[in-house]
Amino acid sequence: MKLTVIGGGGFRIPQLFSALGREEAPIRVTELHLHDVQAERLETIRKILEHLEPGLPNAPKVTVGTELDPAVAGADFIFSAMRIGGIDGRIADERAALDLGVLGQETTGPGGLAYAMRTIPVVTELAERVRALAPDAWLINFTNPAGLVTETMRRILGDRVIGICDTPIGLMRRAVRAVGLADGRIDFDRVDFDYVGLNHLGWLRTLSVDGVDRLPEVLASDTALTGIEEARLMGFDWVRTIGALPNEYLYYYYFTREATERIRSGSETRGEFLKRQQERFYAEAKGAGPAETLDLWEATLREREFSYMAESRSEEDRDARLEEDVEDGGYQKVALELMTALSGGENAMMILNVANRGIVPELPDEAVIEVPCRVNADGVHPQRVAAVAGDMLGLMRQVKAAEQLTLEASLHRDARLAWRGLAAHPLVDSVAVARKLLDSYRERIPGVAAAFD
Repeated sequence: MKLTVIGGGGFRIPQLFSALGREEAPIRVTELHLHDVQAERLETIRKILEHLEPGLPNAPKVTVGTELDPAVAGADFIFSAMRIGGIDGRIADERAALDLGVLGQETTGPGGLAYAMRTIPVVTELAERVRALAPDAWLINFTNPAGLVTETMRRILGDRVIGICDTPIGLMRRAVRAVGLADGRIDFDRVDFDYVGLNHLGWLRTLSVDGVDRLPEVLASDTALTGIEEARLMGFDWVRTIGALPNEYLYYYYFTREATERIRSGSETRGEFLKRQQERFYAEAKGAGPAETLDLWEATLREREFSYMAESRSEEDRDARLEEDVEDGGYQKVALELMTALSGGENAMMILNVANRGIVPELPDEAVIEVPCRVNADGVHPQRVAAVAGDMLGLMRQVKAAEQLTLEASLHRDARLAWRGLAAHPLVDSVAVARKLLDSYRERIPGVAAAFD
């Protein structure tokens, strides 16, 4: 079985390789092909993998390359995990918004829409090459903004594209740990739940164990909520008020003013932090041996994980995520679970980005939403959820409208639709600011400029 990763010079590849290669891995991948446009990063990552390989009995053969067609041809699974525009693009996403007093964040708000504008042409080309060279492959999308990018590629590949994110299942693990299930392991023979939303915008609304909804019990207990990162981020009073556990990215919607001010007043944005960190890592790794490179990578990854969403925490707790919250993360876990189920292994219950098709009747059928899905060798089967109403539905509809306007703007190279998409987003409070945002993104980011020239 061939697995191709588009964005194979990315920082999480060693985690994926280790998961694939361990003796108890649930699926056998014989070739892991890493595709990236930055050959130097590919070589650094390959050096780490070569050092890891002797300790992994089922380690796949690793191939690397910078050409798309050989990467795609013959693949059984393709992961899309690229960052179009690189880290400098992310910094511009953040800074252009902050300069106008608007939230500057990678996937949420105008930064996410700018990221999409330059990414949609590239993932459209990827989907077209997959259709031509590997039409039976499953394309699993991690590229952000994941819901909008998945919706783009579905126009070409249909149900062979699945969007995935590890934040909802991380929330689930913390919730089941809070009700006393060992180690946060989710036994779906006992556990049922209701989760609904868009990527980076969703709510866990029920959590039933043996037929009894335990979520009210969790919400009522300070002790239980202390172990749930999302509740700590947004406050116990607020999660009790809405009667649900929100995805961590809802922090940016519920506390927009506070988040914006914290980011603006910080010494650097998240993008600037990652650029500084990554440049240091790759510079030090260039002259290092394999073992030293692995040590550098592990230290850098740990620093990165513990500082994740630092702006959502108080100053004294900026780098103080709980150990179990970090352990719950990692896309390699959810990716392998999805691949295993699709390949005929153990069936899975997962939270995935899939076509709506009437699940939330108030949204278009083709809109990609994030809901529980049963996965087996026959594919992905979205589950029905309870009706969505009020403020939750309103937020979903408004954000999805902004996403779909941005998608149409990119497909038709229409800058006026792009302006309208930015103006429609709930985190952009002025049509005039939306116009300035678009102008700034076109000036600062070549990929955005090229999308509409």
